[in-house]
Amino acid sequence: MKLSLLSRQIHLDFHTGPAVPDVGRDFDARQFAQTMLRAHVNSVTVFAKCHHGHLYYNTKRPERHPGLKRGLDLLRRQVDALHAVGIRAPIYISVQCDEYAANTHPEWVARKASSAQVKGADGVFQPGWQIMDMASPYQDFLAEQTAEVLKVFKPVDGIFFDMCWDQPSTTKYFIASLRRVGLNPESEADRDAHSKQIAVDYMRRFFQMVKASSRDATVFFNSRPLHNLKTDIEFLTHTEIEALATGGWGYMFFPKNVRYVRTFPKPYLGMTARFHKSWADFGGLKPVAALEYETSQMMAHGAGCSIGDQLHPRGVLDKGAYELIGHAYGRVAEREPWLEGARSVAQIGLFQLPASTTGTDEGATRMLTQLRHQFDVVSEASDFARYELLILPDAIPVSASLAKRLRVYLKQGGKLLATGTSGLSADGMKVLLPELRIKPAGLSPYTATYFRFNGGDHVMYDRGVRVTSQHTISRIVEPYFERTWDHFSSHFQTPGDKLTRYAAATVCENVGYISYPIFSAFATHGNYPYRLLVKEVLDRLLPEPLLRLDAPTSTEATVMQQGRRTIVHLLNYCPEHRTKTIDIVEDSVPLYSVPVSLKFVKRPKFVYLAPSREALIFDVRGNRVNVVVPEVRGHAMVVFE
Repeated sequence: MKLSLLSRQIHLDFHTGPAVPDVGRDFDARQFAQTMLRAHVNSVTVFAKCHHGHLYYNTKRPERHPGLKRGLDLLRRQVDALHAVGIRAPIYISVQCDEYAANTHPEWVARKASSAQVKGADGVFQPGWQIMDMASPYQDFLAEQTAEVLKVFKPVDGIFFDMCWDQPSTTKYFIASLRRVGLNPESEADRDAHSKQIAVDYMRRFFQMVKASSRDATVFFNSRPLHNLKTDIEFLTHTEIEALATGGWGYMFFPKNVRYVRTFPKPYLGMTARFHKSWADFGGLKPVAALEYETSQMMAHGAGCSIGDQLHPRGVLDKGAYELIGHAYGRVAEREPWLEGARSVAQIGLFQLPASTTGTDEGATRMLTQLRHQFDVVSEASDFARYELLILPDAIPVSASLAKRLRVYLKQGGKLLATGTSGLSADGMKVLLPELRIKPAGLSPYTATYFRFNGGDHVMYDRGVRVTSQHTISRIVEPYFERTWDHFSSHFQTPGDKLTRYAAATVCENVGYISYPIFSAFATHGNYPYRLLVKEVLDRLLPEPLLRLDAPTSTEATVMQQGRRTIVHLLNYCPEHRTKTIDIVEDSVPLYSVPVSLKFVKRPKFVYLAPSREALIFDVRGNRVNVVVPEVRGHAMVVFE
């Protein structure tokens, strides 16, 4: 499957409640297809079954939407209209959200330990989806629906299964399933583990169903936790990263997670939406610059693009939405010659905390992006040899097997940076990776301390580890005393008292260590000296970074390889916190005369801007090629060929 099949998608939601009486009344197949064509769309995911549990094609099943006029085969008309103009039409099926099934068979609804139903809202009397138990007969009910869709629309272009997370339950079906495999229903850990196994089993089942019917179909299970991707990837033809920046995901979710997804050998795409807020924000359009930014981020990371929309119940597309989408996808289409087959280039492998809630992953992504380092997110199973340096941020558990792999990696010339308790016991008393060349003395008794760096003392608001080392490059200043309710001084943290023997940062040959959870601290506090300290350590470990860039820290930069081309993407869009909950991108402020320096393996013959092909003057010094980009207006692509 080529990425071009996924490059300009529309995910066309159609969650339509049974009280809507005129479903599809104004649908015009030709107008529908032509609107998509004019907007440069090449794939539209259309609905067989929505969260309300209703079906949108001709079927004798009672779940067919009651507001869909007799004889109106809405899905068939959509699929045929799209195919007639050369646009793919994968089909959407809702999995764990099914209001029809929940109301018809309440015994199939997932239950909490308290026996209350699992519901996607606060309280029974709030609008929200009831969640189905996949250990119940509902799974066979869903399989019957899926089999019919596969038969009626054979061969399908693809199936998009949605709402597929691991869902524990306490129904009689789930408890019986637990007991069959020897697990304890009273154990929350066992219920969680079993819910994951149930998900793996039904993904295998439905993947095989689709492939048996339509060999070339794409298959994706959405809403899965991405840290399960190592297991899930077997049942996916590609990966989609749902990340509506203004819909609760924020602008860091995609760049943080794409760096892990892209390490797997399958195509991937990002999914945003045209809405001002989140899904089904009818009448809500985001600014042009915002959709430019979000699709540019996808291109810069080698991802295909998907933009979410929701079709009005009567079947008419929003004209303004497709003018907006057409602008964004016109840009994508122009740039595709430099996107197809491009792969990311990374010097650094960043370990990820499993199911982190500390902000470490976001803080590390923000900091390394601001420092312009090129990095992937990796796990213990990754190929370490692909990276010049590995980072163990803040609290990565180092098992005996991981420690063994890291030792081999270091002996083979790799480099390592650990922070916080990574490589130590959780209490900071024991070194699990002696190669760090530090002697720990436990967690600091002080909530806030200071690190002396570049001639000044900089506050660290979070507790670190007391360590000593012969390779210290920054030392800790401890306060007079710990601040308490009955023993404090002034408004905030206690000021520093004296320089101690404890190290804030160390570097010895190919290993660096910082004694603070500095990445989660950066995510929480945004204190720029934290970035400067990490920069100092990384400059010593990686004196020749892949990319150097003289631009504001708001400028994002990625390096992609496409055959004999190296492509540097520069993005300068600045999300602003204009509401209590939403970051908004409304303007694209240009940058001028931006110096770029790229470390190369093979000397380039040409350097130019894409897609304009405007040639740039460049010079070569040692193993670096240097160029000045005349203008970055939102997104620039510099091609070294």
